[in-house]
Amino acid sequence: MLDDLLLNAYPWIKAFHIISIVAWMAGMFYLPRLFVYHVERAPAGSEMDLTFQVMERKLLRLIINPAMIAAWVFGLMLVFTPGVVDWSSGWPWVKAASVLTMSWLHGWLSARRRDFAAGRNTRSGRTYRLMNEVPTVLMVLIVISVVVRPF
Repeated sequence: MLDDLLLNAYPWIKAFHIISIVAWMAGMFYLPRLFVYHVERAPAGSEMDLTFQVMERKLLRLIINPAMIAAWVFGLMLVFTPGVVDWSSGWPWVKAASVLTMSWLHGWLSARRRDFAAGRNTRSGRTYRLMNEVPTVLMVLIVISVVVRPF
């Protein structure tokens, strides 16, 4: 019964998974960039600091967090849809590792937002610039794993 439901809903689940991923990735690209500007242009306690804090909090809570949750929910629904994932291949393992790494980065960025909010950020703009590249690398790995399936 569940298998039939997942199979019948497959195109919708896949569509909502892709929509969720697009929203999640948009936020994951933007938040570290906000942190670069925040650390380099807004001294702690300044009006600009408070503005960045509001932007970062809203981006995380209103876009990134819900999008990640939705991506995980729809992704797991796809995993449990019969015939979608062949775990004897390498691609789902590469994708899974990449998604787990993206989720770790999400948590790391959330912790950095809390650091800014508490006035205890110790990281430089360079650190955030480097971390800004991680979602791109992970996205490339994920898309190639799923579309090309080279592994």
